[in-house]
Amino acid sequence: MNLMLVTDTSIVRGRMLTRRRRLSDMLNDTEHPFLVLHEVEMVDVVAPGRTVQAAYAQVNLDAVLFAVTSVPVVPSPELTTPKAAQRAFITVPPYVVVGRIHLQAGGDLHRGLGTLVGRFLPVTDAVYWSDALGVDRTEALMVAVNHARAQILVPFEEIVPADDILRRIGALSGYDSPQ
Repeated sequence: MNLMLVTDTSIVRGRMLTRRRRLSDMLNDTEHPFLVLHEVEMVDVVAPGRTVQAAYAQVNLDAVLFAVTSVPVVPSPELTTPKAAQRAFITVPPYVVVGRIHLQAGGDLHRGLGTLVGRFLPVTDAVYWSDALGVDRTEALMVAVNHARAQILVPFEEIVPADDILRRIGALSGYDSPQ
């Protein structure tokens, strides 16, 4: 499985040999606190331009903010439990992930958030970015977020400051916003 692991300072891309079909299963069911990847490329996001390549790398899972894979996986019906998708805003500083988390069906959101378990939580139909690091918004079918590093907001409403709205209107119309 090809995957990308995002840490505070690096983006690590590599390949992992596994029988697991789903990324969240692979990350949650490991008996070790690390993963060993093959054909690795590590890009430093703090000092852009610095890239390291290696045949193998051991990555500490506690350092991973989230993981991304580009391989779509159709869940096995016998392994799924009824869940309700809820749109969530998740911060894993310095990144933001917005997408759908899957809570137990039939309950209220407060109770559903209390039942989220697992070292890494799957977020589907996701987009992630980091304004602080200059990482553009990137879409992903599934992102597995490190539960211990995340703050999860459900439901959420993004509030844009009035000054920002005026600045955007001015930029669209070609005029500067009032000072």
